[in-house]
Amino acid sequence: MKSVFKNGNLFGEIIDIECTDGKITDIGKISDDGVDLKGLKIFPGLVDIHCHGCIGYDTMDGNHLKEMSEYLAANGTTSWLPTTMTMSMEDISSVVNIDIPDNIGANILGFHMEGPYISPKYKGAQNEKYIKSPSIDEFKELKNIKIVTVAPEIENAVEFIKNCEAIVSLGHTDSDYECGIMAIENGAECLTHTFNAMPPLHHRSPGLIGAAIEKQIYVQVICDGLHIHKSIIKMLYKTFGPDKMILISDSMCANGLADGKYIFGGQDIVVKNSQARTLNGALAGSTSTLFYCVKKTIEFGIPEKDAFKMASETPAKMLEVKKGKAEKGYDGDFIVTDDKYNIKTVIVNGKNFIS
Repeated sequence: MKSVFKNGNLFGEIIDIECTDGKITDIGKISDDGVDLKGLKIFPGLVDIHCHGCIGYDTMDGNHLKEMSEYLAANGTTSWLPTTMTMSMEDISSVVNIDIPDNIGANILGFHMEGPYISPKYKGAQNEKYIKSPSIDEFKELKNIKIVTVAPEIENAVEFIKNCEAIVSLGHTDSDYECGIMAIENGAECLTHTFNAMPPLHHRSPGLIGAAIEKQIYVQVICDGLHIHKSIIKMLYKTFGPDKMILISDSMCANGLADGKYIFGGQDIVVKNSQARTLNGALAGSTSTLFYCVKKTIEFGIPEKDAFKMASETPAKMLEVKKGKAEKGYDGDFIVTDDKYNIKTVIVNGKNFIS
């Protein structure tokens, strides 16, 4: 099936895009008739590698992937990794060991397993009852895991990292600099929600963040205006650049809903003024879409093209999927907006999802 989208404004250039069977097959000036975008802005669809849920649904429920994917697609996220929480391995297995559905909105590229291989000291909103040391044999029984978050200082962690076939992201950790370097040299590629749930960067004790800077690995960043101060967002951008900094939502089930009481990873959460916290006050993910985080990044002074790249091309590159870029051979996933970033159309797999 072929679709043509004409007169889109791609970072200042008016172009046409042809998609065939969900892939971009031509870009530039195309003679065929098609959907006229009338000069509206067009951006690559967003890729959220860290999202726990939305509109009242939690990925740990093991249901409602369709509803969540539809909501995410309508809000600019065209691909995502449903992200699990620290719960029993039986619960996690029941969520991830499924046949991933397709054609349901945002593309599900696999899962991000956040816990239980983490540090109790920096558990954040994770349930300490289920925290444990990693086991590669246990992990191999799980399907569809694209990213696993690990605290590198805990028992068996480095050996696990060395033998893990999924992308290892370091997080919820008390790791020092030396342990961080060792984990990265043994295969860890990313930091999970950088600065959150880990020791801070200190000039005499650089910790895991210092190790990440030295080794220039990927860094996930929540840019909702709450988790990290805008000056630190700009510092991370200048330090890692748009090729290594990845914007994430870390959204939980209250994303898209009002303030109130929710359950997140089996724990009671209170959302007040759009801030999600555990009963003891710890931040419990965000209530923001990834598109909101992109807009916030632009508001903080980061160039538009780089802000979108960090939420599309860069996470797609880490996952080694052909998404997040307007180029032949890439998937036909796009957001169409006006000049104020109000979404007008979303295109998923070369077809209008909303119009």
